[in-house]
Amino acid sequence: MSEIKVPAMGESITEGTVSRWMVKEGDTVNQGDVLLELETDKVNIEISAEESGVLEKIIRQEGETVEIGETIGTLSAGTGGGSAPAASEPAAAESKPAAPEAPAAAPTPVPAPPESSDSTKTASPSARKLARERGIELDQVQSKDPIGRVYQEDVKSHGSQPSAPAAPAASKAPAAAPSAPAAGGSTFTKPVERQRMSRRRATIAKRLVEAQQTAAMLTTFNEVDMTAIMDVRKRRKDKFKEKHDINLGFMSFFTKAVVGALKKFPTINAEIDGEDVVLKKFYDIGIAVSAKEGLVVPVVRDADRLGFAEIERSIADLASKARSNTLALSDLQGGTFTITNGGTFGSLLSTPILNTPQVGILGMHKIQLRPVAIDAERMENRPMMYIALSYDHRIIDGSEAVRFLVTVKELLEDPESLLIEG
Repeated sequence: MSEIKVPAMGESITEGTVSRWMVKEGDTVNQGDVLLELETDKVNIEISAEESGVLEKIIRQEGETVEIGETIGTLSAGTGGGSAPAASEPAAAESKPAAPEAPAAAPTPVPAPPESSDSTKTASPSARKLARERGIELDQVQSKDPIGRVYQEDVKSHGSQPSAPAAPAASKAPAAAPSAPAAGGSTFTKPVERQRMSRRRATIAKRLVEAQQTAAMLTTFNEVDMTAIMDVRKRRKDKFKEKHDINLGFMSFFTKAVVGALKKFPTINAEIDGEDVVLKKFYDIGIAVSAKEGLVVPVVRDADRLGFAEIERSIADLASKARSNTLALSDLQGGTFTITNGGTFGSLLSTPILNTPQVGILGMHKIQLRPVAIDAERMENRPMMYIALSYDHRIIDGSEAVRFLVTVKELLEDPESLLIEG
């Protein structure tokens, strides 16, 4: 009999949620068949069978949180009969490289018994274990997490609070009853539908709150006359598509303009590490993409070395992978600056939130015809776009941020200069 373990999935990922089992107890599987899908903070990962046999027991059910190295099922050795769902076979080939990582996982923990607690709180396995050992009800533990998830530190803190025993007595008082639903949400007298956040959505919520709590975030605005870029696209788009087999969009222009401005203002391409400022000498530009599970920011590597066609192709490929949920961890790690385009949804103006630990993010918006003064006597309707730069005021001065955004504006309004500056 062999154990099915959660494999190592990258330095920044320590746990995941069992999204769905592809096979049932008693099913026969072949080596390499996908057994289950694991949802992590960043990507979904398929775990495959390391040998042929019969799925003897499923220890961790769908929706449960599991940690790296944890045993989530058992497989009895035997000859595979190939009864695993055929639909999972193509995906199995892609997930095979993940299997060898299992031996490198943490030492095998003792399989945890199914949770008997009727607590409705979401908690990490280590927190649940500690709570059981100390005889603490999870419902009484105050979580420091923005979404209410209980961690081991929360349980330890609860155990050290002298006022903790008073909670049961307080709950008997009639006046305390209305406050009880606050832990899990409001009560309603009319029909509602309650849905649990996906792991990725919960992570997005947590990180957005962290960004606002840890950074001295400020936003400055400007507007860009898109006439010149639209003229270039109109004249060149057909030949560009014919030559490179990719459309000439706006994102390549903005990426080039951002790279040119970052070279001029290197602090905006940095991050804070303790009391140090780390100035990055490379330009890996994150492009925010809206996917089914929430916003993700895949990264265009070495954007300063890419041509317009290569940038457009990279963005199209990453966006396609994001929407099909096939992004790898390497696609999401290590960006130095982010561009987000709310204009695709009709946004006219917004203040984007930093993608920490980055210290700058550029927001694009809807292109709209507006009357513009050409000189003292002439007015023209021009295609205008508001752009916004949110930045960390701890290391970026306001004047530097304003000049950065002005540089982006000037490069976009003179597209030929992008060939030199970008």
